[in-house]
Parts: sequence; C-alpha cells; structure tokens
Amino acid sequence: MKLGGLFDLDKLKERLEILKKETLEASFYDDIKRSSEINIEISNIEKTINSFESLQERINVNIELFELVDENEIKDLKTTIENLETEVFLNDKYDSLNCFLEIHAGAGGTESMDWSDILRRMYIRFCEKYNFKYEEIDVSLGEEAGIKSCLIKIIGHNAFGYLKHESGTHRLVRKSPFDSNSRRHTSFSSVTITPEFKKVEEVEINENDLKIDVFHSSGAGGQSVNTSNSAVRITHLPTKIVVSVQNERSQLKNKELAMNILKSKLFAIKLQNQEEKISGFKNYGDNSFGSQIRSYVLEPYKLVKDYRSGYESTDPDKLLNGDIKEMLDFNLKNIK
Repeated sequence: MKLGGLFDLDKLKERLEILKKETLEASFYDDIKRSSEINIEISNIEKTINSFESLQERINVNIELFELVDENEIKDLKTTIENLETEVFLNDKYDSLNCFLEIHAGAGGTESMDWSDILRRMYIRFCEKYNFKYEEIDVSLGEEAGIKSCLIKIIGHNAFGYLKHESGTHRLVRKSPFDSNSRRHTSFSSVTITPEFKKVEEVEINENDLKIDVFHSSGAGGQSVNTSNSAVRITHLPTKIVVSVQNERSQLKNKELAMNILKSKLFAIKLQNQEEKISGFKNYGDNSFGSQIRSYVLEPYKLVKDYRSGYESTDPDKLLNGDIKEMLDFNLKNIK
C-alpha cells in the first residue's frame, strides 16, 4: 500500500537534499544563527519522513498479516496516522515558527483577571505536556487575583501552526469564587498569537514613533525582582501596540527583545496589508459578549464550545489542565 495524497513526501525529500548540500558549504557556520535554523529544519524534516516511511512499512506488513494484527497495534497505527494527518495541515508559510502568546483580561474585573491566569496555566501546561519550551517574558499581576496581562514566548517546531487559531476572545461562565453569594459570572479574556519572524530586521521603525518606559521588574505577589529599572515597555504610537518585557535582569536585553517582538507584530501587519494571509493572526480589541471564539461553561453544566470549528467537549477541566491538543488538531482541520 502506498500513502500519498496531500502529504508530498517527494517535495520534503527535495527540500532535505537542498538543506544538506547547504551544510557542506565552507561558509556554512559563518552565520551561527542561520546554520542552527537549518540544522533544526533538517532534523524536523528527517523526523517527519522517518515517521511516514515507518508508518507505510507497518501498514504493508499488517496488511499481509491482517488476521494476526492485535487491537493495540491497530490503535497505535490509528494514532500515528492521525498525527501525520495533522502534519498535512501544518503547511502554511509561517506554521513552523516559534510564536508569542499574549493574554489580556477583558470585561469582568477581578473575575477576568483570574480567568486570564487560568488560560495562562492552560497554555503553559500544554507546553509542558507536548515538549514545547516557553519563556514568560512579561506578567502584569492583578490587584486582588490573577493577571491583567502576560506575554509568553513558545518555542518549538510548528508552535505558531498549532496555536494560531487560539487568537480571539475566550469566555468563561462559572460560579464566582470571589462572590460570597456564589452567583454565576461571565468573564472574558483575549488571546493573541504572533509568529516570531526570522527577518524582522527588514522592519524599519522611526524612533520618534516610540515611547519607551523603564520600571522595576516585579514577580509573583508583586515583589521586586531587582532594584534597578530593568523592565522595559515600548509603545508604538502610530499603531498603539505596547510590548513589555521584564524577564531579563539587563535593561539592554529587555529592550532588544521588546524591539524584536514589536517588529514581529509590525511585520505581520505589513504582510496583512499586502493581502498575504497569516492564518490566525489578528488584533482583538473587543473582549466582550458576542465577540468570543470559544466558551468554557463550568456552571450550570460543563461544556467547551468553539464557535468557528464546532468543536465541543464536556470535560472543560481536562482542557484547562493543558490537554488541548485534540482541540487544536480538530481546529486545524476544520477552520478555514
């Protein structure tokens, strides 16, 4: 049996051959960043090709020995096929990139700040479960509970591809832990996913368009991480984009990272203005009823519903604990 269809194995092999030839050039390691990116891409392509060829071999063997195949082998094959099927949908130009994940509390005060923190934990646990690295670049704590906002860099192959459809407003319905009468409350938080573009140096920024503030880094509970003004906030005045970074002890490093993030955001806007679609990248400013992409209902019943793909789950606790890959895979295949 020969597998094919949307999965272009020959094209992958051609790309692998081109990259391997590039590694043999005498000047290959002159650019350490570029050589590292190529080696990572080679590793990812080889992994995909090996998985595909291994699956094809197993299917051929099992067809020949069909009567002897046990149920566990069939389940294992099904899982492998589903994972490769997902790979087919991760074929947009920027899917393979790292990404920046931002969460902002919307309408609902303390309730929404707590909800934003729940979402932050959900994405962090997803990263931990599925071997994505992450760096918490900025966290703005709420006065009573939760967070006002956060910025997290997610590192790994297809990080943007998997998370691109998470951009939008997320709605929570639950009995409030902050309400002494235990009434139901509705909270909103927005999520924005931005690719980490590799060539942001192409973006030119007029320094007169920037407002740069420095302040003390703060950690959990509001305590000062260090006594110097190492944290940096950059506001791009024409677009109102604000980027805050406080994860490094060096103000210079924080400023450099903030500028790179800002350039990624501006580059994404530039591409969209040129009508080059970046699936999943949008600026969401309306964190209110009617603008949500997904609802998480904990009371009076349990249901998670994505309004774009039709995905539903009656186990919101499982999803909020970071087990969201099934939903992400479903959305990849069903959101156009």
